[in-house]
Amino acid sequence: MSLLKDWRLIFSLILAHVLLYVTFSDRDIFWYIYTAANLFFISFAIISEPIDDKQRTRSYLKYGVLSGLVLYALFFIGHWLLPYLPFDWDRQVASIYNRYAPEFSWHYIVLILVFIPGEELFWRGFVQKRLSLYFNDLVAIVAASLLFASIFIYSGNFIWMAASFAAGLFWGALYVWKRSIPMLIISHLVFDLLLIILLPLS
Repeated sequence: MSLLKDWRLIFSLILAHVLLYVTFSDRDIFWYIYTAANLFFISFAIISEPIDDKQRTRSYLKYGVLSGLVLYALFFIGHWLLPYLPFDWDRQVASIYNRYAPEFSWHYIVLILVFIPGEELFWRGFVQKRLSLYFNDLVAIVAASLLFASIFIYSGNFIWMAASFAAGLFWGALYVWKRSIPMLIISHLVFDLLLIILLPLS
């Protein structure tokens, strides 16, 4: 089967863009629609592909926590360098926190239980895995990361797209290395807890 005939992949990517377009169309519905989008991501990924889990619990916990800390450290360094870059990236970062940071208890619940698993199951466990059927691992990582970043174009915030692409490359490479979706979820969880809740960069 060729990539252009992979209707599951093409349909899911089109629907992802439709859902994210609606998600960012109104700040007041962001948490509702992105929750629905990630429930779709989880369901579609589970139906379409077996969940890779080739690491023992102790191993994926260790690498998940360590990789989450490493990625946060890289973002921390990147944020420290923003004032030295030619564009006003600091203002874009601040606008993301101001507009989309969790406010209510249910926001934190869906962030942990829906957003994080949904993104990893779909973008790495389905999209990247599917792309690896047609391309080598490096191309699949880059392509999946670009596709992941592309859905945030509707936020109107370039730094969000750039951050998603960078994180996608990191988690994509980690997925190829360890083939463990639970490890990626732990890594993403540690990263988001630091970035959004414990030590935000704005």
